[in-house]
Amino acid sequence: MFDKILIANRGEIAARVITTARAMGLRTVAVHSDADADAVHVRLADEAVRIGPAPVGQSYLRAEAIIEAARATGAGAIHPGYGFLSENPDFVEAVEAAGLVFVGPPAAAIRAMGLKDAAKKRMEEAGVPVVPGYHGEGQDASMLAEEAGRIGYPVLIKARAGGGGKGMRLVERAADFADALEGAQAEGRASFGDAAVLVEKYVTSPRHVEIQVFADSHGNVVHLFERDCSLQRRHQKVIEEAPAPGMPDHVRAAMGAAAVEAARAIGYVGAGTIEFIADGSKGLREDGFWFMEMNTRLQVEHPVTEAITGLDLVEWQIRVARGEALPLAQDQLTINGHAVEARLYAEDADRGFLPATGRLERLRFPDAARFERGALRVDAGVVEGDAITPHYDPMIAKVIAHGATREEAMARLHTALEATQVGGTVTNLGFLAALLRHEGFASGEVDTGLIGRDLDALTARPPMPDHVPVLAALAAAGLDHPPAGDGPWDALRGYRNWGASEVHVVLEHEGETLDIALRRDGPGHWHRAGTGIGVSRDTRGLEVTVAGRRFRAEAARHGASVSVWDAGRAYVFAIPDPLAAAEAAGAGGNAIAAPMPGLVKRVRAEAGQKVEKGQPLAILEAMKMEHTLTAPRDGVVAEILAHEGSQVSDGDLLLTLEPEDD
Repeated sequence: MFDKILIANRGEIAARVITTARAMGLRTVAVHSDADADAVHVRLADEAVRIGPAPVGQSYLRAEAIIEAARATGAGAIHPGYGFLSENPDFVEAVEAAGLVFVGPPAAAIRAMGLKDAAKKRMEEAGVPVVPGYHGEGQDASMLAEEAGRIGYPVLIKARAGGGGKGMRLVERAADFADALEGAQAEGRASFGDAAVLVEKYVTSPRHVEIQVFADSHGNVVHLFERDCSLQRRHQKVIEEAPAPGMPDHVRAAMGAAAVEAARAIGYVGAGTIEFIADGSKGLREDGFWFMEMNTRLQVEHPVTEAITGLDLVEWQIRVARGEALPLAQDQLTINGHAVEARLYAEDADRGFLPATGRLERLRFPDAARFERGALRVDAGVVEGDAITPHYDPMIAKVIAHGATREEAMARLHTALEATQVGGTVTNLGFLAALLRHEGFASGEVDTGLIGRDLDALTARPPMPDHVPVLAALAAAGLDHPPAGDGPWDALRGYRNWGASEVHVVLEHEGETLDIALRRDGPGHWHRAGTGIGVSRDTRGLEVTVAGRRFRAEAARHGASVSVWDAGRAYVFAIPDPLAAAEAAGAGGNAIAAPMPGLVKRVRAEAGQKVEKGQPLAILEAMKMEHTLTAPRDGVVAEILAHEGSQVSDGDLLLTLEPEDD
């Protein structure tokens, strides 16, 4: 038994675990890097311990520092969250050797599922269906190519120690196999220290369906039904839901039974997820699903399972770690309604979903009281004023909606996302809203290729509404709120004896300069000259009038920029500095600059080298991903301005090309 628990993680999952632990009467300990000294999870915990500087290798991956923090604070147990050390069997053994309780599975179970090839062999022996493929030890390139031909294209090359889409390559023809294999091996080596791969048949209409399992130390194992995680981009989940659309009861029972058998086969204890790939071409069926892998931890998307079962999975984890039996048997578990979760990230859909950074000048979520009780949940690890840094995953929050039906849950999630406001960094809010409007997803006809097929349509931005620049100008001019010391003189603000006052505001939006004239109609009332667009300011904020239609809107100024939130989209305008205009001398097509803060992993060119348009010139690592920067045109490298291993900021020049001839 323990009465104090240390959470060996950060962000929203650390805050999530702390909330449940405190509700159970447990005292909590947070650990943090220098970058997280004032983070949400640190403020929530009863105690906090610094474990190192910002890089994860010097902080959240330092097992010895985390164990020492538990000893120093008297914590009797360590909850790993997900990611970081959560699936490291050596860490589990070190925790137990220190006389502490690990809130998770035994080290042997983690090892059994840690390597994909060995795990699939173990599952085959246990009678769990496995995708046809090569899972052997041999790694000779020509032999692997022969195996791919035997399996039949398309095939999927997967790093055997992989996860999160890293070390994974889809190969559709034999001619592409060698390059894809080299890329998968390199990524596996860099991400996991293991270049070995396996080769599997690629299911052409794949659905990613996973089963939540739970086991205790008394031999009880149950499943808590399924989640559909088919909406993925580059093998990263974007929107998850439970239960899976179109799931027949008999297939759910078969898949659940297979998942329970998989957990039993490795002596599992705690929360885990058995991931299956299902052939969705003919609907979900008993002979159309296969084991992919097991995640031996709590999943990011666990809230949708909590929503449909009414259970707290973190509470179950803690009870099982205390040696208690599972609170419910399989026949006591039921599904209530439908739940959908969207992952809100700081990333730029217009720039290939590059991770973004920035201070959250504004972070507002809809009030859950606007919805039916339990219909909306937001799990966030940041608050307004916090910074999204290049050191960690750029997730801002998970937004979860629940309803009696899938349609109701989807509608509530869409409403919640439209009411969410983020300022200070770009986000995927517009992309998420487009996904929820997608006809195929709305009808439940989903597979893992949906986003890739329709990416252009999903990332296409509709024309900016005419009233948005008016709101931006109002905020830029400081007219969107009453002035400090607002009183009777405000009624005369902008008044002129010879007629209505007019304010000219110059803004920049996506390379376009806008000159917006605002004319005052009276106290708190303005309109854009020459249009019928009006804006009124009252104690509740801004109200827009367009063609007789009136609606509420939001705008805010943050230093030299203005954000406007409209129908789930954020529009950002720059307020130009007229004194700096003369200094705007851009490098044009003669430079390669860092698109975000990061680490220069490789420079693949040298001064004087001829290069072709699109040729890789440098590799930048940021937020756990590698990004290849290419030549903007044919030319000759003039100068190398950054060396391998250097840390660069957004916009820093890395290489330059010689100017083009006239």
